[in-house]
Amino acid sequence: MAGILVAVFWAILVSFLAVALARLAQTLKATTKLVADVTEQAVPLLADASQAVRSAQAQLDRVDAIASDVQEVTANASALSTTVASTFGGPLVKVAAFGYGVRRALNGRKEDVPARAPRRTVIVGRTVPAARRGKRNNRER
Repeated sequence: MAGILVAVFWAILVSFLAVALARLAQTLKATTKLVADVTEQAVPLLADASQAVRSAQAQLDRVDAIASDVQEVTANASALSTTVASTFGGPLVKVAAFGYGVRRALNGRKEDVPARAPRRTVIVGRTVPAARRGKRNNRER
């Protein structure tokens, strides 16, 4: 009787192991197929990625050339700006000052413009009267 029980348990154990091995075999087949598919798709993707990197490198070389040209143009523009400012800057300021003086002389002092309010002068805590100060300011003009 014990031998029959051992034989039955042994048969059940072997059948469970057979099922487990069959499922493991199916999993290994699926994994092998997946790895093969990934390899088939990865090779063209890697080729495309390599070509994209080469294209990006070519574009970066072009951008580098453009950036160096822009830097050279910027330096030339700065030099030109400095030259123009030194050549025309002084004379233009003088012409503007001369034009302002001529305009001021031709217009004269307008009658409707009120005179400037007298400035107060403080000398060590006391104020100088405006009447005395006005005479002094008129002499300076």
